[in-house]
Amino acid sequence: MAKVYVFDHPLIQHKTAIIRKTDTTTKDFRELVKEIAMLMAYEATRELPLKDVEITTPICDTTVKMLDGEDIAIVPILRAGLGMVDGMLALVPNAKVGHIGLYRDPETHEPVEYYCKLPADIEKREIFVVDPMLATGGSAVAAIDFVKQRGGKNIKFLCLIAAPEGIEVLTKAHPDVDVYIAAKDEKLNEHAYIVPGLGDAGDRIFGTK
Repeated sequence: MAKVYVFDHPLIQHKTAIIRKTDTTTKDFRELVKEIAMLMAYEATRELPLKDVEITTPICDTTVKMLDGEDIAIVPILRAGLGMVDGMLALVPNAKVGHIGLYRDPETHEPVEYYCKLPADIEKREIFVVDPMLATGGSAVAAIDFVKQRGGKNIKFLCLIAAPEGIEVLTKAHPDVDVYIAAKDEKLNEHAYIVPGLGDAGDRIFGTK
């Protein structure tokens, strides 16, 4: 069964509180999303495998722990997911980046695919699918479906804000995918927006309406 991690780190809580505010500027919003994603990635990569490596320090030869390969893929759900990529790349700069393009039909609220491009060796990589918002769960489920259809196996999902409804939908559809959340919110409203939420993450990251 999928594990759901809701972060309680003070820095994550503080920065998430700021991005909720209506008077947070586009510049500050974008920078904070990047910072939160980096802090989340620090925890989400905690279980990456290590190997013993022989090195030479200025003092002597020694054995140290290093990553057992850096076969990581970051897959943002376009377009808002792009705001989380740079923060994660700051920690794992050798990761490859794929892209999945989805939009939510305004009438049905169902995800519609318009683009999917993943690393050719996706099946060998630890995959982090990222999107700031987990609302109905439809887009996250569809994106992970696409990754699995193309061979992806070891998948985690990272988001900033999640509604209980979306968490339930995602974990039922993909019980093998652990979910990492900066803040778990109260509910969805009648328009399928997260309450209290932060509005449309894509619009706030890119300064559009």
